[in-house]
Amino acid sequence: MSFLDEIKLDFKIEDVDINTYSPLTLAFIGDCVFDLVIRSVIVCRANRQPNKLHKLKANVVKAQTQSEMAKALMEDMTEEEAAVYKRGRNAHSFSSAKNASIQDYRRATGLEALIGYLYLLNRSDRILELISLGLRKLEIDI
Repeated sequence: MSFLDEIKLDFKIEDVDINTYSPLTLAFIGDCVFDLVIRSVIVCRANRQPNKLHKLKANVVKAQTQSEMAKALMEDMTEEEAAVYKRGRNAHSFSSAKNASIQDYRRATGLEALIGYLYLLNRSDRILELISLGLRKLEIDI
């Protein structure tokens, strides 16, 4: 049983058709999942001071890096994944990143929407595959 399945069971949450979720809702949960994966990798690789952990994490989860990762992963996405990414990228948000261009922010939102979509489908295998591939393509060692 996945962590998400345990959450649904514990909190008595019924399944919902994932296609009814807005892309910004998918990005909302995807942001957290992406962050958790990166934090987990960083923490599991070495016990470091919190400020060093934060700097390593912040370098990867910022909109600019996520944008570059999204561009690098486009050719590796399935048609379904690319469609979810594009829905997230094209969604009109009322907020924007403090230190990113609108284009970078939108591509990052698209990637987060895709991660959220895969998470809600219990596709952690694919999430890890895409993030790992993206890190390798960008030559980011965390």
